[in-house]
Amino acid sequence: MAEKVGLSERQLRRRFTEAVGYGPKALHSILRFQHALDLGRRVDPGLAAIAYQAGYADQAHFTREVRRLAGMTPTELLG
Repeated sequence: MAEKVGLSERQLRRRFTEAVGYGPKALHSILRFQHALDLGRRVDPGLAAIAYQAGYADQAHFTREVRRLAGMTPTELLG
């Protein structure tokens, strides 16, 4: 992508962070987390299904990410 817009990877990452407030990887994590919360609030298919549908590697990955971002377990957050 950087090549297509005529920037170095570092410069593109820096401009992205300035514009969005997060780096690309952090924004991806936040958006995936929000998607998982939306799935969990609409229906209750179980944590493993939420994790899979939101794009996490597994339920443990989902749980770690929720604890890192929200400071609580998925069950606490969605309950």
